Amino acid sequence: MENLAWSPFKSLTAEQREQLDRFREQLLRFNQRVNLISPETEDTFRTRHLLHCLTLMARDFPAGCTVVDWGTGGGLPAIPLAICHPEATVVGVDSVGKKSRAVRTIARRLGLDNCFTWNGRADEWPGEAHYSVSRATAPLADLWAWHRRVAVSPDDPNGDAWPPGLLALKGGDLSDEVAALHAADPDARVERHSLNDLLGRNGFFGEKEIVAVRS
Repeated sequence: MENLAWSPFKSLTAEQREQLDRFREQLLRFNQRVNLISPETEDTFRTRHLLHCLTLMARDFPAGCTVVDWGTGGGLPAIPLAICHPEATVVGVDSVGKKSRAVRTIARRLGLDNCFTWNGRADEWPGEAHYSVSRATAPLADLWAWHRRVAVSPDDPNGDAWPPGLLALKGGDLSDEVAALHAADPDARVERHSLNDLLGRNGFFGEKEIVAVRS
């Protein structure tokens, strides 16, 4: 991590670092019974999963906001975000019951009283959120439709925070996804942030980015 241009780990407290380490231990333990992450990536969890999710800390999430993680899987990025933003409420939505139960148990064992799960289809989640996040879940047009259905505006926008909307961790050629998004909602504003530029040169992050969508 020393060669990164920016690292979210530098801003974390000792307690948060410890919680992230415990999260890794718990997730890998559950991964022996429930397919939360690919077994081939367990040895590179800190980079391929944890750091990838924590790039969302490039900007802030304001206190009191609600963040919904569509297709949370193993709690990525829901649990790291809940650890790093204890004054935000984070909800991990997943249609696979055993994954939701695993994430719920991990959050409880970590003492995260701001992290919740909901088992079901994303387009049926009954809550409201200021932000939606996603990692390798669905095309941008679908993610944006899910967000718009539940979106509410924050009472007190923070100038240092992400604008309320969708933050999707994506990779590869996104031209078709962006075109489909604009076809569905011509007024949607899209900003793309290269993780290679944010973190410094790194093979895994070379074509990955944060796609921020807002009204």
